[in-house]
Amino acid sequence: MLLVLSEEHKDHLGFLTQVDGSVVEEFCRIALEFLRKGSNPKIYEGAARKLSVPVEMVQHGVEGLMFLMTESSKHMISEVDFMDSVLSLGFTDQLNQSLLQLYVQHKDQIRSMLSHLRCSQPAYHNLEWRLDVQLASRSLRQQMVATVTMRLLLSGSDGGGTLCCLDLQTDPSTLLHLISSLEAALAAMKTGHARRILRNIK
Repeated sequence: MLLVLSEEHKDHLGFLTQVDGSVVEEFCRIALEFLRKGSNPKIYEGAARKLSVPVEMVQHGVEGLMFLMTESSKHMISEVDFMDSVLSLGFTDQLNQSLLQLYVQHKDQIRSMLSHLRCSQPAYHNLEWRLDVQLASRSLRQQMVATVTMRLLLSGSDGGGTLCCLDLQTDPSTLLHLISSLEAALAAMKTGHARRILRNIK
C-alpha cells in the first residue's frame, strides 16, 4: 500500500531537505512528543531560533513528518512501500534512508500511542419512551397535540458499566424525519465507498 500525500503535506515535508539528518531525527522526537502530550509552541520557537527560520516552517515540518509516520504506522505499510511513498517527495537517498530508519524504529511505539488516543464513545443501552396526546384545552375544545418523550440510556465509555441518560422530547413528524435520516445513513454505510473509507480510518 502506498501513501497518497497532498501537495500541502509535500510542501511541509520539503523543509526537511534544508536541514541535516540530526535535525530530522530531532523533528521526529518532537513529533512523538506531540502525540504523547500535544502541541508545545515553546519547542517550535526553540527549534526555529536554532535554525534561524520562521516558527511556522518548523511547525509545518514537524506536523508533516508526524503525518507521514502516523499514517505509515497506522496502515503498517512495508519498508518497500514506505520507500516508494517517500520517493515521490524528491528527497535525497540519504534522507529517504533516514526516514525509513525512523519509521522502522518508531512504528510500534507510534501504533501504541495511536491506540491510546482513540476515544471510546458511549454505547446504546436502552430506550424508554412515552406518547402524550393533548385532546383539548380551555381555549381550544377540539385539538390534538402529540408529544413523544424519550429517555435514552447510554453505557459509559470508561468500561465500568456506568449509565448516563438523555431526556429528549419531540413531535411525531420530527421523529419520523429523524428515523428516515438514520435509515438513510445506515444504508449509506453499506455502500462500497463507505467501506473503503472505514478501512482507511481504522
